[in-house]
Amino acid sequence: MKYLREFHDPATAAALAKELAYAGNSFARSGRSAVIMEVCGTHTMAIARHGIRSLLPPNIQLISGPGCPVCVTEPGYIDTAIELARRGVIVVTFGDLLAVPGSESSLANARAAGARIVVCYSPAETLRIAAQHQNSEVVFLAVGFETTIAPIVSTLEAASKNGVKNLSFLTAFKRVIPAMKALVSDTSNRIDAFLCPGHVSAIIGVEPYQEIATSGIPCVIAGFEPIDILQALLKLVDMVKNKEASVINLYSRVVRQRGNPKAQELIDTFLVPSAARWRGLGEIPDSGFSFRETWRHFDAEARHGVRIPEGRQYRGCLCGEIVKGKIPPEQCSHFGRKCTPESPVGPCMVSSEGTCAAYYKYISVQRS
Repeated sequence: MKYLREFHDPATAAALAKELAYAGNSFARSGRSAVIMEVCGTHTMAIARHGIRSLLPPNIQLISGPGCPVCVTEPGYIDTAIELARRGVIVVTFGDLLAVPGSESSLANARAAGARIVVCYSPAETLRIAAQHQNSEVVFLAVGFETTIAPIVSTLEAASKNGVKNLSFLTAFKRVIPAMKALVSDTSNRIDAFLCPGHVSAIIGVEPYQEIATSGIPCVIAGFEPIDILQALLKLVDMVKNKEASVINLYSRVVRQRGNPKAQELIDTFLVPSAARWRGLGEIPDSGFSFRETWRHFDAEARHGVRIPEGRQYRGCLCGEIVKGKIPPEQCSHFGRKCTPESPVGPCMVSSEGTCAAYYKYISVQRS
């Protein structure tokens, strides 16, 4: 409880908000402004839940980036998972993928129609499911950034050691740093600084962000409590104001300089960086992972002779623009009308880390 009080202390939060306002106002007198992107979906939810945007001066804009792995997964991935389920494969998935729309349907609809789709809370549960159904093929929907990739690969390692023959993985793995580089290189995007993800950084460490900072974009790694975020924003505003660009780790209680070498080694044993398609961002070189040749028998695409297409998103859905930080959710004509958490037309409204879900749950309520 002492830990929680420390990072939720109202007096400290008020003091930081006052410092932010002062920094922003002095910044404004010189006619300058700053656009800061938070990359992590957990940050997006925390920022919305605690009303942090309302504490910022007008010339400091906080935008949401592609930090929700479900949101950047293209509809063709869902189409392929549904196709496998219709073939009789047991599809195992985290719950936040169930309602994500594919080109024509969702996993939830396919399950309602009789497909064998099982929701799990840990990748390791697939080992039990595969053991219970040895005469059936089991496919785990492996979606996530480095944080999630490590436990998924650990499950793959256990399957290999235990001789599990009926399990494979349909992957949509994503790497954060190449996506950040792609955002910075897009001249139609204005990003002055990055609020960097805490969970991913616990795996990859501090050093990978140096490449971003070298390009002139300040980076601060932060935790997810209100004071964590406010401290990070103050550091970022100061760096932008002073035209400095470095990497600062304010989450040292979790994130180490070199990250988690064991997790990195595990990922490197089974996977190799490869191009990946991102909703809104298109194909980015080395922004995903694919199986090393030795482990290709665990690749569901190769095993079942399928190929993940791009698919079609709902007409007028602007999730692709939202994950790039180009527009807020409320600028999508479907937001809160045709697209709600109960009846989503895009993944940004589905995921617990989605920007649309955060705005719908917290920001729209605050403004009403």
